[in-house]
Amino acid sequence: MTGFTALVLAGSRGGPDAVADYAGVAHKGLIELGGRTLLARVVEALGQAGASRIAVSTAEPAVIAALGAIASPARLEVLPATPSPSLSVAEAARALGLPLLVTTVDHALLRAEWIERFLADAPESADVAALVAPEAAVRAAAPDTQRSYMRFRDGRYSGCNLFYLRNARALGVVDPWRTIEAHRKQPWKIAALLGPGVLLPYALGRLTLDEMVGRLGRTAGVAAAAVRTPYGLAAVDVDKPADLDLVRRLEP
Repeated sequence: MTGFTALVLAGSRGGPDAVADYAGVAHKGLIELGGRTLLARVVEALGQAGASRIAVSTAEPAVIAALGAIASPARLEVLPATPSPSLSVAEAARALGLPLLVTTVDHALLRAEWIERFLADAPESADVAALVAPEAAVRAAAPDTQRSYMRFRDGRYSGCNLFYLRNARALGVVDPWRTIEAHRKQPWKIAALLGPGVLLPYALGRLTLDEMVGRLGRTAGVAAAAVRTPYGLAAVDVDKPADLDLVRRLEP
């Protein structure tokens, strides 16, 4: 797909950022990997995948200045970040329009081919889609990585920080997304919010990934889909200092 619009989340959750402090920079988007900042790497991957417009959601002056120094075939712009990634996405969708591809500035190893395959595989019937990687693919690509996995009847999966909002109905995921943000490391709490009819089957390992995503989508009034990727490194972001050490080993 060419000519799509993309959003890069580069806000702050408030308080010090352990990864930025560890790297000695003002914001983790300014961490250098292979001679380029994480911000530049993400923007370049999006451009190579065919993005014609890329917005960065941030309130960090140094990130805004760094964006101005990046050469890209896409139109680059800045949007103000909110305290919540989900609200930043909602504000960006209203400002940029839909459809919208969303990723994060700490997606250090992002590749154009991952994006292209995700967009090609996202079902046209889905209002919103999220990329996930099977545990086996993640462990094969990065045996040392410590990721959080969601357990389902058909296996364990890790999120990949790539989302596609196809139309206005997709904005129905914003409120549930805020809940998922709060409990993103505790998927059983997410299931509990859907009631015992979901919590018990999830706890017993009876729900498949697609069943869980479908139920979450119906709760939000949207058609939601999980898109599986064979690229295990797509699940590796830079959430903690150990992640930064890992990506530096993988791509010095």
